[in-house]
Amino acid sequence: MKAIEVKNLCKDFKTKVKYSGAEFWKHLFKKKEVNTKHAVNNISFDVEEGEILAFIGPNGAGKSTTIKMLTGILYPTSGEINVLGFNPSKQRVKLSYQIGTVFGQKEQLWVHLSAYDNFMFFGSIYDIPKKELTERINELAKVFEITEFINQPVKSLSLGQRMKCEMVASLIHNPKMLFFDEPTIGLDPIAKETLRNLIKKINKEFGTTILFTSHDVGDIEELCKRVIIINDGQIVLDDSMKNLKYHYLNKKIVQANLKTKVKLDKKVGIKVLKQKDTMYKIEVDMNITSMDELMKLFNADDLQDITISSTPLEDIIKDIYRGNTQTHD
Repeated sequence: MKAIEVKNLCKDFKTKVKYSGAEFWKHLFKKKEVNTKHAVNNISFDVEEGEILAFIGPNGAGKSTTIKMLTGILYPTSGEINVLGFNPSKQRVKLSYQIGTVFGQKEQLWVHLSAYDNFMFFGSIYDIPKKELTERINELAKVFEITEFINQPVKSLSLGQRMKCEMVASLIHNPKMLFFDEPTIGLDPIAKETLRNLIKKINKEFGTTILFTSHDVGDIEELCKRVIIINDGQIVLDDSMKNLKYHYLNKKIVQANLKTKVKLDKKVGIKVLKQKDTMYKIEVDMNITSMDELMKLFNADDLQDITISSTPLEDIIKDIYRGNTQTHD
């Protein structure tokens, strides 16, 4: 069953052209010219119930505008949206009872109140009976392991603790869908890993559908099975993470330390990226050649150390943004 259905969605922003100096007087009594920016330009996609989808793109690509239309904050210029059976433009209040949001750079908690008081406040907004709300808070406090600091003022919490509380607040009304916008931004590696595990737990234990935006490649690789990349208001890639890795992570980076300096023979699919003394950084295109062919260029006795890694997913995504790579079905 579809949690989200988007068809031919467009959003235009119009601004009047401003003039200065002589141009101002020249256009003073003329009809104002208008510039139109196509922030979202005819995109279509679906999200299955229970899916974790990465919806990513560079700044200004149109992803935030799309999310605002999905949640009913913005109205589309044209196209159709269905979120959990609701039209966000016409049924925003009803939809709000079914969705939750977590923004890494925007607090929804009142910092002078304790986390517990915040949860009680949010529960009252959603008209949850007090007994049911108390049970819900206790349940989530155990799941997210926040019991020891739930009564502390939010302003006294660490960033990692606050993000846990932000997630609890978004789940108070038991939403069917969550929108995460950069939830791990600014967190240290341990806090990031903790938050990622909690997101997996939400998805698995509560069956919550999650639409996830992040500039952190680790978030995307670890959490999402499917990725949509948007740029200039259009979808440039919609594929599974598995296929993304298969089609785009086909180049290996080899760093080799030799005992002596050697001249490597040229070979198709093998490219020396950098050489300094006896250190070599080499790119191997696995679609054209193999690691065995690379090793034939070395004398085994001359090899001191070697490491092999994939091209960073972040670099691949940058190439897709720039349109340097062909997409795959």
